[in-house]
Amino acid sequence: MKFQGTDSYVATDDLTIAVNAAVTLERPLLVKGEPGTGKTELAKQVAASLGLRMIEWNIKSTTRAQQGLYEYDAVSRLRDSQLGEEKVHDVANYIRKGKLWEAFEAGEKVVLLIDEIDKADIEFPNDLLQELDKMEFYVYETGETIRAVNRPVVIITSNNEKELPDALLRRCFFHYIRFPDMDTMRAIVEVHHPGIKQQLLTTALTQFFEIREQAGLKKKPSTSEVLDWLKLLLAEDMSAEDLKAGSASALPKLHGALLKNEQDVQLFERLAFMARGERR
Repeated sequence: MKFQGTDSYVATDDLTIAVNAAVTLERPLLVKGEPGTGKTELAKQVAASLGLRMIEWNIKSTTRAQQGLYEYDAVSRLRDSQLGEEKVHDVANYIRKGKLWEAFEAGEKVVLLIDEIDKADIEFPNDLLQELDKMEFYVYETGETIRAVNRPVVIITSNNEKELPDALLRRCFFHYIRFPDMDTMRAIVEVHHPGIKQQLLTTALTQFFEIREQAGLKKKPSTSEVLDWLKLLLAEDMSAEDLKAGSASALPKLHGALLKNEQDVQLFERLAFMARGERR
């Protein structure tokens, strides 16, 4: 099983090496990077490339590790016992399987995505160490041990919002998705907007990278945002000349697709004001 990227996902050499190393070692692949650099999409493309089903566990600030294993619905069982339901005698009727249980008992190898693990409480990764390491867990209510029939390909994503425990890092193969350079970004755009005029693409990407490099920017625009911006430019049938004409005002055309807070918009407005003052 070798991941080589797909027609709809541009994977750099170091990324494909990381994916294949994690698959070979049978260790979770921990992927970090800026939001919008394709971490979640990577798992989907790995599943598609290897011909595997994907199970996705989206982590929130309120998510508990136990939810990934199973949850015991004691309230429903109590209610059913008061109503005299027959199923109350089998505790298994009140066990809700989590995403790890689903992945472990799958009859085939699957890709398990644990998405944005850094959103959860700091103890969340620690509570999953043994389960991810041994690929098994114990169900106290039924007295059974759930073991992975086929060890899943585990991909864990993080936006680097908080530090992850060393014990988790030790168990993972790590890869940081660097922000694409100009050539890689061109290849990514060609996948999403095939046949785009090269002059428009060059001008747009030049402006985009200039925005990202602007000192004092609170939130740098990401890959997904430049793709949205280019989609808007194409929908408005804008040319490279239109973009160049707009660059004199410092704020790019349709800047709402790139600049996502008022501080950054105000920064470019101040730059435009200063530029006009210098021209006088």
